[in-house]
Amino acid sequence: MKRELFLPDADATGALGAALARVLPARALVFLEGDLGAGKTTLVRGLLRALGHAGPVKSPTYTLLESYEAGGRRVHHFDLYRVAEPEELEFLGARECLGDEALVLVEWARRAGDWLGSPDLSVALEMAGAGRRAVLESGSGALLDAVVREFETLHEDPSLSH
Repeated sequence: MKRELFLPDADATGALGAALARVLPARALVFLEGDLGAGKTTLVRGLLRALGHAGPVKSPTYTLLESYEAGGRRVHHFDLYRVAEPEELEFLGARECLGDEALVLVEWARRAGDWLGSPDLSVALEMAGAGRRAVLESGSGALLDAVVREFETLHEDPSLSH
């Protein structure tokens, strides 16, 4: 199942991240797709801010993995752009992260082949004029509906996303 949202600016992208923080269970696998500069890290920053993380949030392009503890939750943020072979994920500790009671966010998940399994949610960000289009896919229509409802609430009143 799919849903689409228009994100007119970075604040809206952050609001989508905040909506995910509010709706996703403590243990979930989320694939984040989109070209370089599409807003994947902005979305992750919005998610972490909504969980109460006040520190820096950077793209793990070079480190490949950044882990956070926020709001009583563990979040692992992978960027697989520089991964050449799916087997490299073993050396990154990906198996342990996937076994955690954690929210696992994976950019460039296609580079892992079938190694990661199926995500609970996939978010593809695409340029759309001055903004972005977010295409959300999940096997759960209820999850998609909840994300869209929460996003619409947060986007209408941005003060709720912090």
